[in-house]
Amino acid sequence: MRNPPTAFAGAALTVLLLSGCSAADPPTPAVTARGASPAPAYDLPTRHVRPGERAVHAAPVTDGDTRFQVIGLQTGLDGFVGSHGEWQAKGQYVVVRIVAENPGRTNSRFDAKRQRLLTADGTAHAINAFAQAIKRQPDTLPLGAEVRIEMDLWFDIPKDARVTGIRLFGDPPLGVGGTTKGAEVPLR
Repeated sequence: MRNPPTAFAGAALTVLLLSGCSAADPPTPAVTARGASPAPAYDLPTRHVRPGERAVHAAPVTDGDTRFQVIGLQTGLDGFVGSHGEWQAKGQYVVVRIVAENPGRTNSRFDAKRQRLLTADGTAHAINAFAQAIKRQPDTLPLGAEVRIEMDLWFDIPKDARVTGIRLFGDPPLGVGGTTKGAEVPLR
């Protein structure tokens, strides 16, 4: 027999390639009540809320080409410390932590200046541009196709104002002019 080790090595390699070169098959997803398997999910570590923040468990909302989810809220902040200074609120700082996602196939744009914090008196408050800058949060940024970002929106509202929600604005779909109407998320 000529080159028996070579023949054996070739047979072993064929078996490994046909078996997928893995010791175990990936786990089979659980079957839902309707019988369909759920979509695979990323394994992301659980993160704890930041000091003074409370988790918000709101359903995602969509406006234009942007999907938003509010995940955290801080209210009643008298001031804050940035990377180069301390700054006091005129009233109270409110920080809303959001995830903004572009689920589409084209670029869209996120504009923090369009977002509005809603209070019980019916006022829609704009972000505080100075606080956004000191806390190094973006004013505008491109959201590429299938890109997600997580960031804070800083608002300076009257001390006695009660937060009721936030209206989040996305970018209009490609080819559609004008602006979007916004999607509201309750924050009670």
